[in-house]
Amino acid sequence: SHWSYGKALYITHPNGYTTVYGHLKRFSPEIEAYIKKKQYEKKTYQIQVYPKPGELKVKKGEFVALSGNTGSSGGPHLHFEIRDIEARPLNPMLFGIEIADHKKPVFTNAVVYAKNDTSVVNKTNTKVDLVLKKQADGNYIANRIFAYGKIGIGVNSTDRMDGAINKNGLYDLSVEVNGKKTFGYTMDRISFTETRYINNFIDYKRYIQLNQRIQKCFVDPNTRLSIYKNLLNNGFLFAKDSTEYHVVITARDFKGNKTTLTIPVQGKKDSIIVAKKTKKTPYFFKVNQVNTIKDSVITASFPKGSFYEDFYFDFKYKNGIAYMHNPTVPVHKNFRLAFDVSKYPLEKVRKMYIVRKNKKGRSYYNTTHHKENQLYTYTRTLGNYSLAVDLTKPKVFAHNFKNNQNLDKKKTLMVRISDTGSGIASYSAKIDGKWILMEYEPKRGTLTYNFDDMKFNSGIHHLEVVVTDNVKNKTVYKAVFYRKY
Repeated sequence: SHWSYGKALYITHPNGYTTVYGHLKRFSPEIEAYIKKKQYEKKTYQIQVYPKPGELKVKKGEFVALSGNTGSSGGPHLHFEIRDIEARPLNPMLFGIEIADHKKPVFTNAVVYAKNDTSVVNKTNTKVDLVLKKQADGNYIANRIFAYGKIGIGVNSTDRMDGAINKNGLYDLSVEVNGKKTFGYTMDRISFTETRYINNFIDYKRYIQLNQRIQKCFVDPNTRLSIYKNLLNNGFLFAKDSTEYHVVITARDFKGNKTTLTIPVQGKKDSIIVAKKTKKTPYFFKVNQVNTIKDSVITASFPKGSFYEDFYFDFKYKNGIAYMHNPTVPVHKNFRLAFDVSKYPLEKVRKMYIVRKNKKGRSYYNTTHHKENQLYTYTRTLGNYSLAVDLTKPKVFAHNFKNNQNLDKKKTLMVRISDTGSGIASYSAKIDGKWILMEYEPKRGTLTYNFDDMKFNSGIHHLEVVVTDNVKNKTVYKAVFYRKY
């Protein structure tokens, strides 16, 4: 794949488990030849192949691939997974992988949330950031809070291993209130069908605004994760007046290193000085129903279960921009967003597409479909959307050779491709009229052909590369080179 795991290998083991290796540079010679044959048969680089049982056998200790940086990778590394027979990723540490780890988890932030209109935390019914103090033993204590009613606590806690600078999530987290367990989770396995619920496991708004992953130590409605345990009142604390609560949150890594955060809570029925503000709009969206928006230009349809809570949806269409609430609200399912383009001539519509603009004004192409008088897209991101026009053809030029050059000493032939509008949609290449496999690396904008793929007759050869963008602007690049074999 151009994106996602890039070059990926799945090995099924006799015990039913599957190991996954992603972002690979290349496969072993036998596997590489097998895949390349399939690619030439289908005339495509992107391909997914399921070999028959026993068709490609590997043994313990055998070289199967080189790690790399293909697909949606931010740097060279091996993406490794162990999956059970139901294709659920398992914690690989459960299989005896030994990695030095003497570092305890750390807490960097903690937040207390007033969960309804009558709840109060430090005289507000929104949320309060706590001040954390690290003690001599490495544990933390927070400032005392005064609370009443239904409250929830969230923490930002991470872990590191010896000799590594990257931050990991926790293996295990638990909460005790006055010595009684009220919340916990353990990261042993998770299903891909659950992963989208990460957006309600964390404070999503804070993540978008501050890039902090505050993990909720409570279970909000419509969150279906299998990792939770020891739930009492779904982890919420119902604080009573004139009652003290001793909240202890324990973060653990797989090696058993642990750190605690203690939060003193004094039950106090205070008056609310800072009240939660709710902007009311004509669109009140409910979780358990289909929600729609329609005006003279915009039509939007949100399937049942698209959101995690009922709320007022903020929408307007002004100066060609559809303001679809804001990106701090997570969307669980794809919604359909359509623009009426009946006022434009068909020739122009064919070159139009839908873009989402971020807060810095940068535009991102959304896969756009055309049906009757509508251009529409499916997306799971709220924000600002508009139409754009792309009349510019993609750019294609030689990278490691020149026209009319002798390429006898070259192992590969490379061209660069780019598009400033709707983006690259497809490409194909031929030498002397025969289709050739070119590997597209979108992060670098390169197409690479390996000369070992094909034997040539000695003499002059003709290269043709065709690149098309997402609104079908097309560029045909031609070049001549010399090669003896």
